[in-house]
Amino acid sequence: MALFSSPPKSLCILRLSAIGDVCHAIAVVQAIQQHWPETDITWVTGKIETQLIGNLPGIKVVTFDKKAGLKGMLAVWSVLKGQKFDALLHMQAAIRASALSLGIKAKYRVGFSRNRTKEGQWLFTNKHLPNTDSFHVLDNFADFARYIGVPFTAPNWNIPLTDEDIQFAKHYTADKKTLLISPAASKDERNWLTERYAEIADHANQQGMQVLLCGSPAPREINLGKSIEQHCQYPVVNLIGQTNLKQLTALLGQADVVLAPDTGPAHLATTQGTPVIGLYAHSNPKRTGPYNSLDIVASVYEQHVEEQQGKPIHDLPWGTRVKGTDLMQDISVEHVKNILAGILSTANQR
Repeated sequence: MALFSSPPKSLCILRLSAIGDVCHAIAVVQAIQQHWPETDITWVTGKIETQLIGNLPGIKVVTFDKKAGLKGMLAVWSVLKGQKFDALLHMQAAIRASALSLGIKAKYRVGFSRNRTKEGQWLFTNKHLPNTDSFHVLDNFADFARYIGVPFTAPNWNIPLTDEDIQFAKHYTADKKTLLISPAASKDERNWLTERYAEIADHANQQGMQVLLCGSPAPREINLGKSIEQHCQYPVVNLIGQTNLKQLTALLGQADVVLAPDTGPAHLATTQGTPVIGLYAHSNPKRTGPYNSLDIVASVYEQHVEEQQGKPIHDLPWGTRVKGTDLMQDISVEHVKNILAGILSTANQR
């Protein structure tokens, strides 16, 4: 039986980070909005993520500055003082998020199922999702919607972009076939090899495409972009560090194909309907890959996880990761070229 038999008056969503997971959560929250348009929704999230969801229609966003520590928590609690929600959907099984939840008042505090929770989240919640076979992170989030009484079948996203954001993106895509490469994952060991990014960029140029490089202003990402440029024989447009989150989203939407490792822009591209060639070695793409492009990922995760664990992949716990600093080198250029060729062939047939 669903938690609510009629629409609740108010819900609080607690999902602080990261960009990819917030993208997954957006689809679920917007499904709740569509089913219960009169329900007031408040979303507590991180500073960077606020750039993405700050103007989602019908959602009050409260920003948590994790760098401020306890002061940041007190600031959130001050904003929410005097409010008591019908339910808190605690969609982040991390101790920092659970500590923050202590100052959010709600009748029901809903956490992950016992076979998906971690870091003691069950201690901070009074309702738990039933144990689930849902595998992808987005499907685990969707279980929250189903638990409270909202049907969920397939994800849809509505992320508002301004005309300026769209014109910014069109300036760089200019009606040309575009491959956008977002080369940097959260950890360098999860990046593909620099010279292989360059080889794919050159190959795309030879196929009549233009190539954009995008990413954050972090020095490690800027340096990676410069290194890729240096390895390229054909020109690329390097926009790493030169876009805000909404401009990046618009660029991802205007691109024809995105190439990325396990990183937030892969999921942003999914929200815009752009196919993503995901590059995976350390985590299972069936769990964390670009949701609508799981059939076109280039993955060596399966072989490495079975080698390290000594078991077939179907016998391993959900979320099992692979350790190593040189795993991504096992993704070949030819494999990625073949995936790209298939995408372009399908597009040309439309």
